[in-house]
Amino acid sequence: MYFVDERFGYGTIEEYTRRDRQRVGVLRGAFYRSYVKRALDLVAALLGLVILSPFFLVIAVIIKLDSKGTVFFRQSRVGKDGSEFLFYKFRSMVEDAEAMKQSLMHLNELEGPVFKISDDPRVTGIGKFLRRTSLDELPQLINVVRGEMSLVGPRPPLPCEVENFEGWQREKLSVLPGITCLWQISGRNHIGFTEWMRLDIEYIRRQSFGLDFKILMRTLPAVLSRKGAY
Repeated sequence: MYFVDERFGYGTIEEYTRRDRQRVGVLRGAFYRSYVKRALDLVAALLGLVILSPFFLVIAVIIKLDSKGTVFFRQSRVGKDGSEFLFYKFRSMVEDAEAMKQSLMHLNELEGPVFKISDDPRVTGIGKFLRRTSLDELPQLINVVRGEMSLVGPRPPLPCEVENFEGWQREKLSVLPGITCLWQISGRNHIGFTEWMRLDIEYIRRQSFGLDFKILMRTLPAVLSRKGAY
C-alpha cells in the first residue's frame, strides 16, 4: 500500500514506519545526551566522592610520604567545544615532571601529537601503582560534578595536542570528555593515535545509554587486566 506524506513524498507504509522509528531513535538519543546522561553523571559522581572519600585520604597520605609535592596534579585540558578546564588527577610523577618532558620527547612511544613512555623516569614509586590501576584518575569525579567531564566520553586532550589535530579529529571536541571510553577498554596505550581517534568518533556517533552502560561495565575488567596502562 502506498500513500503521500507532504514531508517525505510518495512511499510505502513500511518505509514510513522505518522513518518514524529512525526519528524516534534520534529524539531518544538527543534526550539522553541532553538531560539523562548529565543527571546520571552528577548522581554517580557525588556518590562516588562520598563513598571513596576515606580511600582518597589514604592515597593522599601515601603520595605525601612517597615524594615531595602536592597530592593533586592539575593540568589544563580541552573539553567540549574547545573550552579549557583544570583537569584533576592524583599526582603520580615527580614535582618538576612537566619541566622534564622536553628532554624526554625522543623516547615517545606513540604516533601523533600525544606523548607516552612505558617506563617513564618521572613516575614515582606509588605513581606506578596508581597509573597501572588507574586510581590516579579518580579525582576526575570532581570534574564530572563541575560539569566539565562525563563518566563516559573521549579522554580530554592537551591544548598542544588539539593544535595538531587533523580536521576530522576535531569531532572529538563535540561532546564532554570522559573518565572512561572505548579507547580505555580496548587496549589504551597499545592502540595507535589514529585508531584511538577513530574509536572516539565511533563513540560520539553511537552514543546511547546502552553503549555507556556497556563501557562502564567493561572498564573495571580492563583496569584489572592493566593492558596498555603505564
